[in-house]
Amino acid sequence: MEIIISNNANKPIYEQITSQIKAMIMSGELQTGEAIPSMRALAKSIHVSVITVQKAYEDLQRDGFVETTVGRGSFVAAQNKEFYQEEQQRLAEEHLQTAAEIARVSNIPLAKLIELLTMFYQEDE
Repeated sequence: MEIIISNNANKPIYEQITSQIKAMIMSGELQTGEAIPSMRALAKSIHVSVITVQKAYEDLQRDGFVETTVGRGSFVAAQNKEFYQEEQQRLAEEHLQTAAEIARVSNIPLAKLIELLTMFYQEDE
């Protein structure tokens, strides 16, 4: 499992870990029941504090992505992909609402906003 941490990112390190593991689970790279590295092993491999990894694992467990058993470790949970997609859609809606408000106040036409969104959406295809 490869986690890439950026010190220049706007997100705290634990959130970078959380979002990357969630993405691996959603893409199928990590399968239900598969073990994920221990907190110590992951902390050592990405050169961060064990407490940082612990916070990420707690968030993953709270959100239903991993299950942790004392003495056995942490495993990918049989989670609900629809829940994650709903969470991501809500986040996108917040950003789109902000963009729409900025465009409206700045007299940027809706067509231009749609054109920009389409361009950003298709950028990595």
